[in-house]
Formats: sequence, C-alpha cells, structure tokens
Amino acid sequence: MNAHSDAGANIERYKSYTAKAEAAALHFVFIADTAGVRESTVEAMSRSGRVVGFEPTTLLAALAMATKNIGLVATASTTFNEPYNLARVFASIDHLSCGRIGWNIVTSANPFEAQNFNLRALPPHEERYERAAEFVEVVEGLWDSWADDAFVKQRDAGLFFDPHKVNFLNHIGKYFATRGPLNISRSPQGYPVIAQAGSSPTGTRFAGQYGELIFTAQQSIEDAKAFYKSVKGFAGDFGRSDADLLVMPGIVPIVAPTAQEAGEKLNALQSLIHEDIAVELAKRLLGYVIDVEKFSLDEQVPDDLGETNNMQSRQKLLLDTARNKRLTIRQLAASLAIGRGHLVCVGSPAEIVDQMEQFYTGGAADGFIIMPPTFPDGLDDFVQLIVPELRRRKLFRSEYSGATLRENLGLRRPGNKRTNQMGNEPIAPVV
Repeated sequence: MNAHSDAGANIERYKSYTAKAEAAALHFVFIADTAGVRESTVEAMSRSGRVVGFEPTTLLAALAMATKNIGLVATASTTFNEPYNLARVFASIDHLSCGRIGWNIVTSANPFEAQNFNLRALPPHEERYERAAEFVEVVEGLWDSWADDAFVKQRDAGLFFDPHKVNFLNHIGKYFATRGPLNISRSPQGYPVIAQAGSSPTGTRFAGQYGELIFTAQQSIEDAKAFYKSVKGFAGDFGRSDADLLVMPGIVPIVAPTAQEAGEKLNALQSLIHEDIAVELAKRLLGYVIDVEKFSLDEQVPDDLGETNNMQSRQKLLLDTARNKRLTIRQLAASLAIGRGHLVCVGSPAEIVDQMEQFYTGGAADGFIIMPPTFPDGLDDFVQLIVPELRRRKLFRSEYSGATLRENLGLRRPGNKRTNQMGNEPIAPVV
C-alpha cells in the first residue's frame, strides 16, 4: 500500500494525479479546502498529512496549464471572501483553462476558520446561508457584466468594446455593495460550473436554487433517493429542470481483484489509525458537541448530542449511522478515517460497479465523486479495475465529448440575465 506523504504541497503530485484522471476521461478533479489548520491537539496534528496544502484557486491555475480536457473544481467560501474577488478569480481561471472550471460554494463549517478572518466564532448556520445567497447573486451579476460579443476590437474605429454591451451592477444589499463591472470578459462557459455540498434543509434548498453539481454524503440507497428527490424538487420550485443539476454522492472505493483481497485492504487501512487521530475525527465530525476526552473510545456514541453550528447534515448522518449500527466512538472514528461520512464500497470491481449502477438506475445519483482512500494507489486501483468494468457495461465514456466542463457534463450554458440592462447606467460610485 503506497501513499504520498508530501502530496499536499507538491505540485508534481497533483499534476500526476490529474494526468491519470484525464487519461481515464474522468469529468473533473475536485479540490476540497479548509481555510486554516484544523483545531486539534498538537499530537493529533503531528500525525496528519493534511496540515498543509495549496490554496485551491492557485492550484487550479497551475493545473489548467498542465491539462487540456479535464474539468477543475475548487472550493471557496462565501463567509470569508468578497464577491468581486471570487467572481474575478474564477472567471480568470475559466479563461486560462478555456472553459473547464467549477466553483464549489461552501459557507464554511469549522470554528477555527472564523478565527483567521477577524471573527471570534462562526456566524449562525442560517445567517451563513443568507449571506451565501446574496453572495452568489452578486457573483452571477458580475459574471454578466459584459455581453458575449461586447469586445468588438474595431481597430480602424478605435473602439475596443461596444458601450451598449456593458452592465454596471450597482448592487446594494444586506451584506454587500458592489458597483461593477467585472474587469474581465464573460467566462467561456457563461458562468463557471457551480458546485454545492450542503445537505441540511437550508443547504438542500440553496443547492436547488443555485447548484449544478450537487455533492452529497449518503450511507444507503434509500437516503440517497430521498435526497435526490428533495433537491430536484427544490430546483423545480425555482423554475429549473432536473437536467440543470447533477446529484453526485461521494463514494470511497476499496477495490481488489477479489472481495477477500478488498476486505484485507480495508482492515490494513483501519489498522493504521492512531488513537490521537481517532479522538480528533470523532470530535470534529460530530460537530464539536461531544467532549470525547470524557468518554472511552470503546463506549457507544451518545444519542443525546446537541445540534452543531457546523456541518449539521453531516452530524445527523453520522449519528444516525452510529445509532443504527450501534457503533462505539472508536468504530465510528475508524469508519470516518476511511470515508469521512461517505459510502465506503468494498469488493471486487463487479461488486462495486453493481452498487454504483444500483444508485444510478434507481434514481439516487447522476454520477459519483470518487474519493480514493490513498494516493496514488487508490486512484490507480479505480482507473485500472473499476473504469474498465463501467465501460464494459456502457456506463462510462472512453473519451471527452466537449471542449468545456459544461459540455462534458451535459449542462446548458447560461445566458446573460442582464442583457436588457446593458449600457443604460452611468459609471458612478454606489451611494
């Protein structure tokens, strides 16, 4: 079992992983992010390979130069950024990549992140989503600053852009005031693809309104079907069609030529979990509402935990799983260390593809976020063992079908919502 200990801050590692994914015609690479070093004991921190890592949009720009077809999706928070900056960053990288970029919207869920941004604590859950909704509206308005054909570049007339094809946003809202226009032309995709992963009632409604790639964590096909129906229903409430958003549960494939070998691989991975890491995982993913130091790791996970202000949907998922399976804190931590709350699929290629196909044909998923348990071996196993089985069943392509991420995902290119307002407002400061 081989894992790179320096991958978090080694661009060559990222380039090699992305090249393997692109060679297999995977749709995109997804870069998760947390804005800070996780709150933890120094002992637990010293045993984690995730303490350091590249800022994700910087990493996307580098990977865009090293790839040609694969999509590139990065996380950026609406709680710790300003709309103009993120609108400009993602539009810029979409141009650099010729239309292969996606923005994973997060409202942030960790107390230690807030302390890096002039806050003593995270704002309340509902407030974070309220801010996020206005944030996205402003970003999309800025992405619509220019008509697709605004930049006429008429050398003989000395005209760089058509003055009737620019929009000054002049937004004044509860959280943001932004004049615009954005100082970069409209994205090759219209908008970079918008991804979102909240599964609380508020997060699901937000996903239905704005999301196009919906990442989710579901432990059973029944729960996945319920979530799928719910988020597509919210999309309909906002005048969107089912085809406007793709629901993609995360799965952790532990695959080997035989089920027995896969089981042995899982046991080997779980045997490597140090007790310091087990305690930290249990604390963090249960939402910091349990003082695990007061419990034995071999006690059952308590039923009566209070609601977290962090990842509410993930906390509920984990507590339901622990309750249904009567897991101890140690057993839950072992599961989390491998899957982080996502579905862990263990077996032969045929057995894992059976599960994937059941989710896909059963109305529980439009695709999957593949979360290899280790790099590079876990990615190699998926590409070499599972992808051929998917292709044998005609469930996955052999080559890219379009030039942009939207085209490869089958998502429509959004029109400019502000076309009728262009050229009608003066250049003036917001008052």
